[in-house]
Amino acid sequence: MEIRITPSILTVDFADLAAEMRRVPGADGFHLDVMDNHFVPNLTFGLPVVRCLRQVSAQPFDLHLMIEDADRWAPIYAAESGAETVTFHVEASKAPIRLARELRRLGVRAAMGLKPATPIEPYADMITELDQILLMSVEPGFGGQKFLDVVVPKIRRTREIIRGSGAQIAIQIDGGISVETIGRCAEAGADVFVAGSAVYSAADPDAMVTELRKLAAAAYCGM
Repeated sequence: MEIRITPSILTVDFADLAAEMRRVPGADGFHLDVMDNHFVPNLTFGLPVVRCLRQVSAQPFDLHLMIEDADRWAPIYAAESGAETVTFHVEASKAPIRLARELRRLGVRAAMGLKPATPIEPYADMITELDQILLMSVEPGFGGQKFLDVVVPKIRRTREIIRGSGAQIAIQIDGGISVETIGRCAEAGADVFVAGSAVYSAADPDAMVTELRKLAAAAYCGM
């Protein structure tokens, strides 16, 4: 699998999101956190903002829907946002297999997110319905949190399940990713990394994207 760095714009200047996105031309896409203040205790932006950003950026969009009633809303985002990947949280879906199939039918990559305490094992039999699995390495809702080391073994278990399936499924890590933590995640089998604070707090955000990609590639132990 290809190593990808997808910066989160959660911690940037919301008054000029287009300019903030232009600061990282070397990114492999953008991670857009949609929060509803119900599934998580924070409120960010919704479909109208995503549509506007689609008009100013040609880079791939990875929508991370941290919202209730994912079965209803995820297909709407897939159909109307212009995003390449739509991630729903399994904790917010009553029918994750049906939802994943519907997202693929709508032409986007289907991704499923899991909170830190949600185990991967109950979903082992359905992972071939997915193109990507997002493992949260912080409690979802706010940027700038400290990486939770307890997620590293879960990355390894997820990679082993994927190997056993024979499918090509990316493992994305979101939360506390930095030069200090990305190597451990890559060595465990992750290949897509969401980095917000680490990228946008750097003196040169685009150079930080390159550095994170280099560190992940050096440590990567995937399929």
